[in-house]
Amino acid sequence: MSTQTLTQPASTSQVKRNVKPIISYFYKWEREIPKNVFLRQPTGNQWKEYTWAEVGDQARRMASALQAMNLPKGSNIGIVSKNCAHWVISDLAIMLAGHVSVPFYPTLVADKLNEVLTHSGTKVLFIGKLDDWKSMKDGIPADVHCITYPESPAESPDFTKWNSLIAQNQPMKDNPLPDINDLFTVIYTSGTTGMPKGVMHTYYTMAYTLENASQILQINSNQDRFFSYLPLCHIAERQIVEAAALYAGGSISFVESLDTFKDNLAAVQPTHFLAVPRIWTKFQLGILEKMPQKKLNTFLKIPILSGIVKSKLKKALGLSKAKLILTGAAPMPPTLLSWYHKLGINIQEAYGMTENGGCCTLMRHNNIKVGTVGQAYPECEIKIDPENGELLMKAEWVMTGYYKEPEITAKTIINGWLHTGDMGEIDKDGFLRITGRVKDQFKTAKGEFVVPGPIEAAFADNNFIEQICLVGRGLAQPVALIVLSEMGLKADKQTVSDSLETTLKAVNQGAMSHEKVQKIVVAKTAWSVENGMLTPTLKIKRNVLEDVYGAKLEGWENQKPNIIWE
Repeated sequence: MSTQTLTQPASTSQVKRNVKPIISYFYKWEREIPKNVFLRQPTGNQWKEYTWAEVGDQARRMASALQAMNLPKGSNIGIVSKNCAHWVISDLAIMLAGHVSVPFYPTLVADKLNEVLTHSGTKVLFIGKLDDWKSMKDGIPADVHCITYPESPAESPDFTKWNSLIAQNQPMKDNPLPDINDLFTVIYTSGTTGMPKGVMHTYYTMAYTLENASQILQINSNQDRFFSYLPLCHIAERQIVEAAALYAGGSISFVESLDTFKDNLAAVQPTHFLAVPRIWTKFQLGILEKMPQKKLNTFLKIPILSGIVKSKLKKALGLSKAKLILTGAAPMPPTLLSWYHKLGINIQEAYGMTENGGCCTLMRHNNIKVGTVGQAYPECEIKIDPENGELLMKAEWVMTGYYKEPEITAKTIINGWLHTGDMGEIDKDGFLRITGRVKDQFKTAKGEFVVPGPIEAAFADNNFIEQICLVGRGLAQPVALIVLSEMGLKADKQTVSDSLETTLKAVNQGAMSHEKVQKIVVAKTAWSVENGMLTPTLKIKRNVLEDVYGAKLEGWENQKPNIIWE
């Protein structure tokens, strides 16, 4: 394992001089291209479009309304909503009014919402598109002033309606600029374990990331088209969609619902697209259902036909115009990455976290090394702690700390180095490979430590598996809990069992003795955000799964078959 520090140098002072608060770019495009479309909201087959001028008018009116509330400068103002045009407009209004945005996941239930609302001291809350308002509403403290978007299901005589405030207030005339070191946002982590932490980013840390990464992310044209569907309250979507569109002067198109996702994406054909591995897996399975792998392989071997097939698949997926295609948030199986590369879809893997603005390493489009998450961004230093294999990083854009949590901050940022909690390896060329989470490793009954990440990734070739979690704390050998994909659910049970048995043998063949997986357990219920087994960003809550399945593991361990159906 390498312990060297690897840096991508650049002229720090020059970048610093050019850093401007993100709101300044909004003023630029509002002035220079007022009639260009900025936001696009779908309803059925229709798209409601908002120009830069129209967004500016509404944001400025809402900013006037916020200022009329006479809140102290820099007050925390919350947003709880699925992605939509009003989410971005309200975020701009918060900036214009001189306050701090605090976005929350739209899937939070009452007690969890109350937890973060109370911790953040939110004064005003924008409530927008939600799927389950009933399970959320009791979590809002009585002293929080609520403003509802036009599409919001939230109803109360105490709530103020967006359109009413827009009609009652005149648009703010001036273009206030915050101090570059002012707090811009508090982003609560998705909380894989325990209470979510509020990550503080200033205008400086957010803007520095954009200035630094814009060239390699190809954020450079007001013709750039962004597609928004991953939670805007998460750092990746906030930076690579909202902030990037503001920086470039491009447009953002939203998804209407999960059911319309494919149609909306195909209609937009974005220039920039980010998806988590689970979505890439679903796309792959959708293609293979219509065109089995054997048939696809045959087509790809015929020169003219190969080009036609690739072109049609790209257009059907909505990626025919994409110049940047990213994956992140979770490890991407190398086999899946290679599968897409053969179709001419060059997915670049990115690695980051809320604490570093989502900006740590990136696979350059002209320097792909499958199995890694690329090299460090310019002006970013990375190294591996030789004691526990933890990845440490240092950059100008690292968070200023956790909101109201100085002790946790001090344990996370030490001597300027952010302790990521991820384990990794850096090769001689500076490519980073993430091997797991420090907290995820567990000790078996034999006293041996197991790192789940690489073993879980080894199961990725099996298309019958959609989700996997390796457990084994206190067991003689690890056990793989899996959830079947749609393909697996449709297949014959014996066919699936035989396939899993083959995969199990292949995985164990190259594993160390204490890492060999003794059983695969097929879960009867999919893991989801709703049942508390996934975070809002679709990460598996390993500790929750261990609690849910813990009592059954010993019994399964003693059963004879290698493949057990729950």
